[in-house]
Amino acid sequence: MKIAVLDDWQHEARAAADWSALEQRAELTFFHEPFASEDEAAGRLREFEIILAMRERTPFPDSLIARLPALRLFNLTGRRAGLVDMAAMRARGISVTTTGGGDSGAATAELALALMLGAARGLVAGDAAIRRGQFQSGTAAGGELDGKTLGIIGLGRIGQRVARYGGALGMRVLAWSQNLTPEQAQAGGAQWADKTELLRSSDVISLHLVLSARTAKILDAAAFALLKPGAIVVNTSRAGLIDQAALLDALHERRIFAALDVFDQEPLPPDAPILAAPNTLLTPHIGYGTRETFADFYRQSIANVLTFLDGAPLPAA
Repeated sequence: MKIAVLDDWQHEARAAADWSALEQRAELTFFHEPFASEDEAAGRLREFEIILAMRERTPFPDSLIARLPALRLFNLTGRRAGLVDMAAMRARGISVTTTGGGDSGAATAELALALMLGAARGLVAGDAAIRRGQFQSGTAAGGELDGKTLGIIGLGRIGQRVARYGGALGMRVLAWSQNLTPEQAQAGGAQWADKTELLRSSDVISLHLVLSARTAKILDAAAFALLKPGAIVVNTSRAGLIDQAALLDALHERRIFAALDVFDQEPLPPDAPILAAPNTLLTPHIGYGTRETFADFYRQSIANVLTFLDGAPLPAA
């Protein structure tokens, strides 16, 4: 039995869990680099019966699934599968399993806080300056978050954590989403505001929505026009929530600052326009990627595969 462990871009999988029980029963191959194309993915994965994939990394549309004749079990870390056609897999008789891991939302919420603070205090510029031997010379003073307004778009489990962090910093916390009510906002640690008020009033905007047809480009050119000069936009959710062309325009005009963990193409190509934009703090989609989350992901993935190999009923995906 051949097992492919995909998307181990940070080389964390081996140390995250005990793989010995699987290695006694199967041949494991760890993939540390993304595939350059669907053709490459199809060619390199053609002989594998089991694939363990990381959420939101390698896409698995039906066109790729159709080219994997040996595939019998597909395991995805996490439960959401925006890039994976799980229905197509099941239709082809492929078993599908998922895992928990990071269910509290703490990892992503903490990164959103780090991006917010890093952007407000100019940590990237400060680090670069001191490495150039300039110390404070050429480094602009940052701003305090105490007393400022944090606008949260999407007040789910992650958004509620960020709301609490904002409150602990002494920020006024506003929240909005299409279905959010004033009572729900209050219960989640925020004050409800309509979208226009939130955009106009906030010094920091943090996005915490699931990407869908309704939420795509929820921050567009009209939204950016409402933001305060110097407002910070934090996105640890999905790049598609933001109109990328409008974002680039606002950045190049130096009207806002963007602190981003997610991008419309990952990994980012060297010529990605966002890399040349000013007023940015960028991290490589590490929101959920903590040692604790990886340990949960891989322990459960191994358990799912062992269950499959034993012929026992698989957990619901």
